[in-house]
Amino acid sequence: MERYSRQILFQPIGEQGQAELQNKHVLIVGAGALGCGNAEVLTRAGVGRITIIDRDYVDWSNLQRQQLYTEKDAAEGMPKAIAAQERLRSINSDVEIKGYVMDLNAEQLEKFCSGGIDVIIDSTDNFETRLLINDASQKYSIPWVFGSCTGSYGLSMAIIPGKTPCFRCLLPKLPAYSLTCDTVGVIGPAITMTISYQTAEALKLLTGNEKAVRHSLVIFDVWNNDHMFLRTGKMKNEACPSCGDMRAYPALYEEGQKAAVLCGRDTVQLRQSHAFDFEELKQHMERINQPIQMNPYLAITQLEEHRVVLFRDGRVLVHGTKDSVKARSLYQKYFG
Repeated sequence: MERYSRQILFQPIGEQGQAELQNKHVLIVGAGALGCGNAEVLTRAGVGRITIIDRDYVDWSNLQRQQLYTEKDAAEGMPKAIAAQERLRSINSDVEIKGYVMDLNAEQLEKFCSGGIDVIIDSTDNFETRLLINDASQKYSIPWVFGSCTGSYGLSMAIIPGKTPCFRCLLPKLPAYSLTCDTVGVIGPAITMTISYQTAEALKLLTGNEKAVRHSLVIFDVWNNDHMFLRTGKMKNEACPSCGDMRAYPALYEEGQKAAVLCGRDTVQLRQSHAFDFEELKQHMERINQPIQMNPYLAITQLEEHRVVLFRDGRVLVHGTKDSVKARSLYQKYFG
């Protein structure tokens, strides 16, 4: 146990907590900046088993902030889940680490959750996946730790089924647009701060220190020196379809982007769960400095090499691909 001696000396963990850690299984969804940091901290801490899910590959733009990856990974276009798996195994061979290259959906997430997960770490970049994690968390009574950051701004909260409001209670209506690292950038200190809050809450949950879990949403801006804690206890909604009295788990069974490859066309159609407000859409595109053409019925923009058409009813056509995973990834990159 010499490896973990300094962690064992920390009284709230001690030998008992360390022993508990080595018998726990953590699921990390996303292997970007937050996923890398969360996975490394928990691997070095000696969590017994870590599963990592990510659909992307390592790109040169990732190296500024995604600490597990190397120039070789970027040059070879290694899948993030696999590159993270190999790097983490070299850090701590006692930890069982498995990376999965996949675009996570409800069916897959339920299989993971039913197989025995102790904590889920949110390291994603979109609200759709977070609501999916939230509903699986509530259905299978698995705590999860939310985290998000863009620019110099970050926020985090631990969500414990039956004891805290769920993510849908905090966000009853899914935002149509949100800023992302791909549109407004991000700096390393904001990521590191978010990771610190996430892994601290995860370690509390994994070592039997649930009473120490912070029951508030932390919000901070490391550049403008802002830091606040929002108490969330009164935000719990008894009518919430995810954690209330009449649970339906809509993200698992009803919501989410529906993707279809259009027959005879090099195009993927995505169907959003919300309609587009064109005035809000225009403002969003101005914020990210992305040209867009509009008429009363639809909006057209060029995102990288793809022509993208957005209809008021929530439909999106991504031209120039038959890959639904790529189409969803492109949409989430620019619209959050």
